[in-house]
Amino acid sequence: MRVFDASSIIYGWDNYPIQMFPRLWLWLEDEIAAGRVGIPEVAYDEVGHMSPDCHAWLKAAHVQVIDITEATLQAASAIKDMLGVQADAYHADGVDENDLLVIACARVHGHELVSDEKDQPVLPQNKKRYKIPAVCKQPGVMVPCANFLGYLKASNAVF
Repeated sequence: MRVFDASSIIYGWDNYPIQMFPRLWLWLEDEIAAGRVGIPEVAYDEVGHMSPDCHAWLKAAHVQVIDITEATLQAASAIKDMLGVQADAYHADGVDENDLLVIACARVHGHELVSDEKDQPVLPQNKKRYKIPAVCKQPGVMVPCANFLGYLKASNAVF
């Protein structure tokens, strides 16, 4: 299964409008129906705040909303410790609490993450400034991560 971050589904929604790319969205709806795509509840809620139309589409497509479990919370806490984040002192340039929950959700369930947060070819010295793709590559996390376009390319689907 692929787990979508809010950034990725919103990126797809904004850059591949359903009116112009209907076959893409029909394919994605089929992926959802087949259980190959899901979204953690925190990302689903974030989509609702940032892109109500996309959220309505996800709801109508019956996307699997993945609950945040105790195991997810524990995994997120471990990642938070690894990054050196104390209390809620996240860096504005790095991941936040919801990002950690999304990463942890993918990790706990053994899923690939789809995120359109910026890749960081040169990692900042301060791990609190790491974005989702960089966190996913860290030892102890190791979650496969692709962006929306990478996900489409890997599917080999033709639209």
